[in-house]
Amino acid sequence: MADRPRRPRLRRILLAALVTFAVAVPVSGAARPDAVPAPAPTALGPLRDASPAALEERYAVSRRDIRAAGRAADAHGDRTRAASLRAMAAPGRQFLSFDGRDGGRSVEVVGELSSARRIAVLVPGAGVGLDAYGRLRRDATALREELGGGTAVLAWLGYRSPATVSPAALTTGRADEAAPGLRALVDEVRAVRPAARISLLCHSYGSVICARSASGTAADALVLYGSPGVGAEGVAALRTGARVWAGRGGDDWIARVPHVRVRVPFVATVGFGTDPVATRFGAEVFDAGDGGHSDYLLPGSRSLTNLARIVAGAEPLGASR
Repeated sequence: MADRPRRPRLRRILLAALVTFAVAVPVSGAARPDAVPAPAPTALGPLRDASPAALEERYAVSRRDIRAAGRAADAHGDRTRAASLRAMAAPGRQFLSFDGRDGGRSVEVVGELSSARRIAVLVPGAGVGLDAYGRLRRDATALREELGGGTAVLAWLGYRSPATVSPAALTTGRADEAAPGLRALVDEVRAVRPAARISLLCHSYGSVICARSASGTAADALVLYGSPGVGAEGVAALRTGARVWAGRGGDDWIARVPHVRVRVPFVATVGFGTDPVATRFGAEVFDAGDGGHSDYLLPGSRSLTNLARIVAGAEPLGASR
């Protein structure tokens, strides 16, 4: 009994050490992708029409913008960025929007949005950007294949993702900036596909963004997986009518991150509070298998099966409550 009061203090010490490490790590490598120049994109405005013809016109405009950004990256001498953009501009790729500036923003559709009855929006975590976009595309494709026909997956790269080890990955700042854009996208999709079931699939730091956009969301389900916490103590604090799910793989290192929030002088409030898979958080916990932090959408995994079932409106296999 005498040791119990020391546990919160120990957690705060661990988190403070993590912050110190993050601040001490050189961030020049993380900043470099943001400095790659790109032209301003074509002004498209909100999504108002999901007919096949209207979507194809929008996809064509974004494809031209991606190619223009690729040429700028080539001229800048960034071969990695240029190669990634060439892949993104390939025939058949479907981007609702694209902006190559400031690290890049994009929304890609995998599937047919015009006829989708079930729509998933993938919200990625830290370390995702145009240079590593292939990972997000891979995950979106795997989920779409698991879901089958009548579905669409939107890969949402709507913010400047922080480096995995960085001060920004430990605070809600980037999430606060990103949340209005995510909420707007869900509202637009709801307006053009009013009968569709919409799910937000929120990985790692992306779960913090989803929590910030949850109040009044038009989404039917909010799924937090591989989450460090969301900056809220429980589901009630999210003020959402969406059904809230949470899951974590058995080999996910995020389980070892202290689930506390600490005010660090001269930095910010760091940490994200209650673990979303904890009983006191109040989410419905689903079986996410035994994979690691980047394995949730691997083909054949229990986590992919259950994420697809949630998107489809079915109960996940092995749900614990």
